Amino acid sequence: MLLDDAPCCLVDMSERDRLNCSICSKLFRSTSSIQGHTELARERSKTVTSFYNQSAIDASAEKALVRLTPTTLLYAGKSPDGNHILSSAKYLHKELPVRIAHRIKGFRSLPFIIGCNPTILQVHELYIRAYHVLSDFPVIKDQEMDARYSKLVQQLLDDHKDVVTLLAEGFRECRRHIQDENLVRNFLDTTLTSRLGIRMLATHHLALHEENPDFVGIICRRLSPKKIIEKWVDFARRLCEHQYGNSPRVRINGHVAARFPFIPLPLDYILPELLKNAMRATMESHLDTPYNLPDVIVTIANNDVDFVIRISDRGGGISHNILDKVTDYHYSTAEESYQDPRMNNLFNTLTNSGPQSGPMHGFGFGLPTSRAYAEYLGGSLSIQSMQGIGTDVYLRLRHIDGKGESFRV
Repeated sequence: MLLDDAPCCLVDMSERDRLNCSICSKLFRSTSSIQGHTELARERSKTVTSFYNQSAIDASAEKALVRLTPTTLLYAGKSPDGNHILSSAKYLHKELPVRIAHRIKGFRSLPFIIGCNPTILQVHELYIRAYHVLSDFPVIKDQEMDARYSKLVQQLLDDHKDVVTLLAEGFRECRRHIQDENLVRNFLDTTLTSRLGIRMLATHHLALHEENPDFVGIICRRLSPKKIIEKWVDFARRLCEHQYGNSPRVRINGHVAARFPFIPLPLDYILPELLKNAMRATMESHLDTPYNLPDVIVTIANNDVDFVIRISDRGGGISHNILDKVTDYHYSTAEESYQDPRMNNLFNTLTNSGPQSGPMHGFGFGLPTSRAYAEYLGGSLSIQSMQGIGTDVYLRLRHIDGKGESFRV
């Protein structure tokens, strides 16, 4: 329920108010006996005190983030005694609670009517629980402690794998109450890119335990854009064939032999979304000739500063009067395709079977999240449309080899 009649719908509420909102909803469903109410009141007081602990969260939220460059991660070295893993664990032990506290502070800043949405409140409480379990973990002194900590980190990654979907659902439910689009855009940009950074750091630490000569943690020493594109082309074609019974072919050209150090994980979020959009546009603009489709063309351009992936389709293009809206959250040129729960379930099934959690999807979140991720990585996502012909999407990302300015995770 969205509390439509709440008189203070535009007033920010405190963390305690939000937690009380969740707990009270449970209390009101309980027995009306005096004894029951007394016990529940005690439970509520105990829960608020132990689970909430606002002073600790506030203190952590005041600390500055310590963001690392990919070059630092790449050249941190690998010691035979495993000290590099202990150093990574100690860094995460200090850094993750701070980053999560910053996001909890962000949830507090939401208008009351949005923050009390059950789905958004669910994500908020996920962050609070994560803060407590990470903050309560003892100082990491040896490999045995690191093994326990790594298990905890993996569990939290699993617990939070659906956060993007939950945020998309929650904000869609609250959409009619949103009066400040910039507030929502800034909140979602910050929350989603913060989540990406946390997952990159956590996954990097877990990957340091593995022996893979081609990788340093999550950084591929010689990433082939062509190969990672081919992987997600296969995925997007399966998704397209499931929905439409056929899919366009994809041709890859340009600097197809290029290889360089990079982090595959953000590409595993962005590329399937862009390819899926290109294929959907192609299919829906050729419904009369579904077995005579123009190819989707992917071009790779590599230089000393950055690399660009251009995805070109002949899907009819985007109307010029809405082109500037397609990177807004919840805006979709194909409402039913984005919001069909069957497609979301299939998307989850296919992507969660891979090495990473599923990319952003559904509810008009794909392109804006791709844009936010690209900008977080020091790059950009731009769209050029020829209405009546097709669309070109340009994904530009900086190299991480240390020769030029780079982003920080």
